[in-house]
This record gives sequence, structure tokens and C-alpha cells, in this order.
Amino acid sequence: MSALVLDGKALAKKTEAELTQRVEQMKQKTGSAPILATILVGGDPASATYVKMKGNACKRIGMESLKVEMPDTTTTEELLAKIHSLNENPDVHGILLQHPVPEQVDERQCFDAIALSKDVDGVTCLGFGRMSMGEEAYGCATPKGIMRLLEAYEIPLAGKHAVVVGRSPILGKPMAAMLLNANATVTICHSRTTDLASHIKLADIVVGAVGKPEFIKAEWIKEGAVVVDAGYHPGGVGDIELGPLSEKASAITPVPGGVGPMTINTLIYQSVDSGEKKLG
Repeated sequence: MSALVLDGKALAKKTEAELTQRVEQMKQKTGSAPILATILVGGDPASATYVKMKGNACKRIGMESLKVEMPDTTTTEELLAKIHSLNENPDVHGILLQHPVPEQVDERQCFDAIALSKDVDGVTCLGFGRMSMGEEAYGCATPKGIMRLLEAYEIPLAGKHAVVVGRSPILGKPMAAMLLNANATVTICHSRTTDLASHIKLADIVVGAVGKPEFIKAEWIKEGAVVVDAGYHPGGVGDIELGPLSEKASAITPVPGGVGPMTINTLIYQSVDSGEKKLG
């Protein structure tokens, strides 16, 4: 039996239609639309492309984006000043600081300067802590997008053994916390885990978030597992060797078209939510 394809692109498109209606209702009631401020520091082409994609997603649903571009020579203090000004701007409802920033900038300090109510990308330590404790906060966009995708396809999580391969602060760690909050039993692995295959073979749900192309082998994954690949690398491959799994897994995210579209969609989704809270 072929694996169920968890189509993030289709879900994102459906969600955008719903968000367009919500934004239009806000415009009719308040005369304003939510505004997402995007901060790009430096001239990295990939980062510029990602910011452009996020701006285009805003436009598709009738939201506005405030594009902030800063030079490669930007200091931590200069970036903090810009973030504080956006925090104080009542017309801005969400703030995105594009990762990575130039090496002279203290990225963590700048992430944590974003006001919790405007942290629609879920990157602050405070937001992570509140999310982990089950309190209200915006989740990191990629893991939150994965949770929304699993929920949309009614993938059961409670009581399941989930193995997350990766421990980054904006993907692996929050992913594990979200799955734990959904009553899964969670094992966190990474590139230095001893005998990684033995852990993955026990998993009902495997999340690849290690950032290495096809690092997780298909032969390690048990029959009927749910496979979520959060990686994307040149050649259109992810962190998991997906090819042989189409007839082995019970459900699978394609690369591309699975997790990626849900990341941007979740950022926009949470921006609309922030706008609704502020605009009433």
C-alpha cells in the first residue's frame, strides 16, 4: 500500500484562502490589515529569496509587509535599535528577523529583543519556554507547521513513539516539545548519537531535522512509520532517504512540497492571528 502523502503545498493553499477572508474582515471592521516587518541583514542571496517569498505570501492574502534591509556592517546595537523601534510601532503586528545574520551580530540577543506579542516566527527564548510549558505563545514556524500538517491529516500522536533527529533551537528542540505536549513519547537524537539506526527503528514517527542530505537511511525506518522530512538540499533531497519509503511508510512528507510550504504559511498564519488580537 502506498504511503499517504502529507501535502504541505495543498494545505498551505487552502489555508491562504481562509486567511484572505480573515484579513478582509479585519479591513472591513478596522480599515487596517496586519503588517509583518521582515528584517534582512546583509546580502545573502538565499536569505533575500526567503524574505521575498514571505513578502509574496503576505500579498497573496491581502496583508502588508514592511521590508527592512540593513547592511553587512550592521552591529548588534544597531539591529537591536531597529527591533525596539518595530516593537514600539503600533502598526506592526509581527516581526521576522531572517536567519542567519552576519557573524559580528549577536543573533540570540536580537531574537530575544523581539516583543513576545510580535514574535510570530517563534524565535524568542521566552516564547519557547512558554510553548514548552503549554502556555500561550507563537510556535517556531517550521515545527508548528509540521504539527498543523499532522493535525490536518489526522495523524495520531498520543502514545506514539516519536524520534526527532536534530536539536537546533528553532527546529529540533521545539519540535520535540510540541510532540511531547501532544502526548507523544519523544526521543531526541542528533548527528553524534551513538547507533542512530537503533533508535530510529523503534519510532512510530520520524522527524528528520539534522540538516544533512539523506543522513537518515530508509532501511532504518520501520514498516508503517510516519516520516516527516524537514530538510531541503541541492538536488531536491531532504534529510531522509525518501525514495524507498513510498511503499514502506504509512505517511510521508514530500521534498519539496511537504514541510517547506507550511513554514511560510505558519509565519503568515500567526501574523494574522497577532493582527486580529491587536486590531480587534
